Amino acid sequence: MRLPIQINEQSAEPLYHQIEVQLRALIVSGQLVEGTLLPSIRELAQTVKCSVITVKRVYSDLEGEGLLRTRQGTGTYVAKVGEQERDRHRLSAVIEALDQAVTAGKRMQCSEAEMIELFNEVVHRHYRQGGKPS
Repeated sequence: MRLPIQINEQSAEPLYHQIEVQLRALIVSGQLVEGTLLPSIRELAQTVKCSVITVKRVYSDLEGEGLLRTRQGTGTYVAKVGEQERDRHRLSAVIEALDQAVTAGKRMQCSEAEMIELFNEVVHRHYRQGGKPS
């Protein structure tokens, strides 16, 4: 199976974090359903051009979160994720992104009112005018 994971080599984010965030999103969004066999650690490392240790860390972290399970000799699979757990992960990712946006706004000395206005403009553009989410 080929996973739609894109690595940005120019990003300040570590590779493992980029892979982990995208793989978590694929699972939480339901694009990867329970029981889906993931590529082996070596396969994914080759695909995204990173070390085996990096992918091993990603799989281990996501297994620790209950999103993956590994069966010795057969591979790593998407675990059953309950609706509450799925929502928790989904909203957590959005909160993290909003935290980063607010931090960037504060760095640029935007006021709270400006940030709220900008947030509303972006939401309006994406939901009412058919803008593409990033």
